[in-house]
Amino acid sequence: MAEFTMETGADGVAVITWDLPGKSMNVLTLAGGAELDALIDEALADEAIKGIVITSGKDSFAGGMDLNVLGAMKENGVEAVFDGVMDLHRRLRKIELAGMDPKTKKGGKPIAAALPGTAMGIGLELPLACHRIFVADNPKAKIGLPEIMVGIFPGGGGTTRLVRKLGVMGASQYLLQGKSVGPKKAKSAGIIDEVAADPVAAAKEWVLGASDADLVKPWDAKGYKMPGGAPYHPAGFQTFVGANAMVNGQTWGAFPAAKALLSAVYEGAMVPFDTALRIEARWFTNVIMNPSSGAMIRSLFLNKEALEKGANRPDAPDQTVKKVGVMGAGMMGAGIALVSAQAGIEVVLIDQKQESADKGKAYVESYFEKGIKRGKSTPEKAAKILSRITATTDYDALKGADLIIEAVFEDVGVKAEVTKNVEAVVPEDCIFATNTSTLPISDLAKASKRPEQFIGIHFFSPVEKMALVEIIKGEKTGDRAVAKSLDYVRQIRKTPIVVNDARFFYANRCIIPYLNEGARMVAEGVEPVLVDNAARLLGMPVGPLQLIDETSIDLAVTIAKATKEALGDKYPKDAKPVDDLMFALYDKGRLGRKSNAGFYAYDEKGKRQGLWEGLDELTPTLDEQPEVTEVQHRLMFAQVLEAVRALEEGVLEDIREGDVGAILGWGFAPWSGGPFSWLDILGAPYAADRCDQLAQRYGERFSCPDLLREMADKGQTFYGRFGQGAAAA
Repeated sequence: MAEFTMETGADGVAVITWDLPGKSMNVLTLAGGAELDALIDEALADEAIKGIVITSGKDSFAGGMDLNVLGAMKENGVEAVFDGVMDLHRRLRKIELAGMDPKTKKGGKPIAAALPGTAMGIGLELPLACHRIFVADNPKAKIGLPEIMVGIFPGGGGTTRLVRKLGVMGASQYLLQGKSVGPKKAKSAGIIDEVAADPVAAAKEWVLGASDADLVKPWDAKGYKMPGGAPYHPAGFQTFVGANAMVNGQTWGAFPAAKALLSAVYEGAMVPFDTALRIEARWFTNVIMNPSSGAMIRSLFLNKEALEKGANRPDAPDQTVKKVGVMGAGMMGAGIALVSAQAGIEVVLIDQKQESADKGKAYVESYFEKGIKRGKSTPEKAAKILSRITATTDYDALKGADLIIEAVFEDVGVKAEVTKNVEAVVPEDCIFATNTSTLPISDLAKASKRPEQFIGIHFFSPVEKMALVEIIKGEKTGDRAVAKSLDYVRQIRKTPIVVNDARFFYANRCIIPYLNEGARMVAEGVEPVLVDNAARLLGMPVGPLQLIDETSIDLAVTIAKATKEALGDKYPKDAKPVDDLMFALYDKGRLGRKSNAGFYAYDEKGKRQGLWEGLDELTPTLDEQPEVTEVQHRLMFAQVLEAVRALEEGVLEDIREGDVGAILGWGFAPWSGGPFSWLDILGAPYAADRCDQLAQRYGERFSCPDLLREMADKGQTFYGRFGQGAAAA
């Protein structure tokens, strides 16, 4: 079946409809691109056709390029990628020029885009090549170029056209941040031209009345000047200097796509339009051939989407949650209540005191008050969501609940008491989930009469902002509990990973070594600023010292004490320098950001002022500092080796969850695609050798896991061996 079809009405307007068979949203395939090109040729050659409207047969226009197309081009090498991109430019340029005389710019046929809904990526780049863009007044529609979010940038002319249309500053938020907006905001920004109740009818009307002048894009007209100025215009010079500083300030130079995009914009702004397209194609090819882009697309698009659709869901009937009981109305419980109510779920929020329960609901209310002030919500919407939340101390209100999420204090005894009290009133088929970041699920399940219905759901704080939810299976957790948890996470529109029970599960198991390695280096005399900046240069959102401050030093002390008590003689001896430093800070009352004092100094409003000057007294710095790469490898390998061990031990069953969980959970260098993708980029042989070097210098914590050693010997990659989520056994 054809992906593009054309019908010409009695009015002489040809309507080309994009409708990819078997898909809920259009994506551009190789076959589809050829079909569209052929139909454009046919319409331009037919004298009876006065103009063209390109629209969609679906309720959206298009979601982007078929990623299989990029993958196929990449497999055939750099020339195939460049030639493929230039072929796309040629086709879109044909639409833009529409048969007009090259010199007089007359005689062309008007081509309009009529978008019924969302247009993202190539779904916007195609309309940008048309002469006018009409979009339905659809509040659910999103217009944007999100490519930067998955490690590439708009390479179908979108970069060049949007910059020439809006100027560098105007286009920057859409290109460099991947921002998407609704139709009305897109019109006010100048991205599209009209918002219409019936975009096809409006487009036809415009086509029939368009003049030759209406078809000439500003950049094809004589005397065109870029909005805001070109690079060596006084105003433009300042803009580009500022843009360069902004990009490097946000990315620390760690993300290849951002640098390539800025280069394409800068170089393209100094040459004619067609040459700029060629420059865009070269930089796009550069990014596509960089292993970072493939890793980011795989983890943040393909794997993330697969996990959200239930890639690892057990075979069980639908477990949609209708009523959830949230035990504990602190910040975590209130956040869980918020996202649950937003998903349309009835919520019972329980705490020991009515005052505490009301405070939890008030947190939700204040969240919406802020949203209303920013224009992101309405009083009516807020009232409707708040009406779904009952704040109480009465356990009887839990009757009829099909899911309980316990988010009380991290104490085995307290959690056990809550478990017993809840199970006394809820239906027998109710699933009980405990929100914990450190306590073993199998131990907590001992308090339950129904351990097969007991599971861990680890939210990250703040719940309403963090995209990841870690689901933990205890020894006796059944499939229905897993399915219920996954269906719930899908309802609240977050990304789940499912892991087996073990100390610190998966996320914290990898985060803690990162924090410890940063603190250990400071204890050794490495400059604290080198430690945190080395992490930022890797693409980590925050350095380990700043993250310790954010999560609180007293929490680190509590975890250290609990771990030492649990492990006894097995507690790692090389942890002493870290413990000594953390306990010293704790004893000085430097508990992190919450006390306005930690590794960093803070002002009265809690704003970070720089590293605390007294650190040098606690841990004098070395005269000779290590190389940045050495610091970075210690920070990276501390995390990725734990990820490998988690896979090796069966805590992690799917490397896709390991990569997606690392990026969404604690911001592991997104450009790398995650721990396993990063190791694949390095290559197992190099990674194993580097482990040996680090272990010899710094200790057994860097010893190469048997699995990684075996893969190095066999020349294997993680995605080559475990790409479909197979276990490590």
